[in-house]
Amino acid sequence: MARGKFAFTIHPTDMGSVYRRWPATRHLPERFSERLLSFKSSFKVSDITGVSTPYNTAEGFLVAIPLTPRMWAELPQEYLVRRVVDACRLAEREGAKIIGLGAHSAIPGDAGKEIAVQVGIPITTGNSYTVAAALEGTREGARLLGFDLRTADVAVVGATGSIGACCARILARECRNLTLVGRTPEKLNSLAGRIFAESKVACRTSTDLAAVLPRADAIIAVSSAAGALIDPMMIKPGAVVCDVALPRDVDARVARVRDDVLVIDGGLIAVPGDFQLNYDVGLSPGTAWACLSETMLLALEERYEHFTLGRDLNINQIDEITALARKHGFKLARPRSFHKPLTDETIARIQRNAALRR
Repeated sequence: MARGKFAFTIHPTDMGSVYRRWPATRHLPERFSERLLSFKSSFKVSDITGVSTPYNTAEGFLVAIPLTPRMWAELPQEYLVRRVVDACRLAEREGAKIIGLGAHSAIPGDAGKEIAVQVGIPITTGNSYTVAAALEGTREGARLLGFDLRTADVAVVGATGSIGACCARILARECRNLTLVGRTPEKLNSLAGRIFAESKVACRTSTDLAAVLPRADAIIAVSSAAGALIDPMMIKPGAVVCDVALPRDVDARVARVRDDVLVIDGGLIAVPGDFQLNYDVGLSPGTAWACLSETMLLALEERYEHFTLGRDLNINQIDEITALARKHGFKLARPRSFHKPLTDETIARIQRNAALRR
């Protein structure tokens, strides 16, 4: 009998996800389908089994909030908070002792703070482990392409979000050439000032992706946009892109036309034991998103307390969840790109082409 009990929220990442779940919606206008979804309650999708380490076992389940990324971006905050609260209350009724908020459901209500006071079980957004995994994935990508992240030109897309800001603050400890990219100049400048005060690194700031990315050696993409932001022509030959966003920030065309850049699906973790989601979300067997992994780690530790909440992430918590991952045997998954495993042959081809076109 598993001792840790948890739940985790998911939602459709695009209309394709909606069509697969409800095939009849294929014949309806997208906006009309979304309108129908807005009336559908959250529901339990599947049980999560096989989470086992030498220290404990845990079990959980997925709760779907049937809202598309566009709906998360456009609907009123009050409505979105209510939908996440309802999902959390469903999880509580089903026996969860902690719940993780996945993807866009981690954004409303001041990144979970307003939701936490309305429900009876602890909440985490999972963003602490997402930051740790994004940074580790970017370092691994740089190693594979043969450059040192400390001297590279690094850009953070979505830098003023909670994940992006924390990634940038930690990167500033090791990278001297850092560019913050976002939509709001005032927020970018505020973050740049904070980083300078903490690390004495003078970051560049920009709202123009097309101006920044062609010179970047490494890109961490963590925006909360509803669609792809980074097109094939924006990326420098030999660059590594760690795409942590859901839905993805990098246009899928990159996989077809750019064989000289390394795009990594960021935030993916290899989970110990016979871990099974029992639901197809496009992940390799035995792997999970870092945000879900954080929820599982807290359940394994039976730490039923609010952990990662709000937009100002705590770097000490990132260190703490990284230590728990190491303790329980959670580690960065083998690199994937656009939901497909990156083979040694693919990586070698990218390395050769990058060297030719730099």
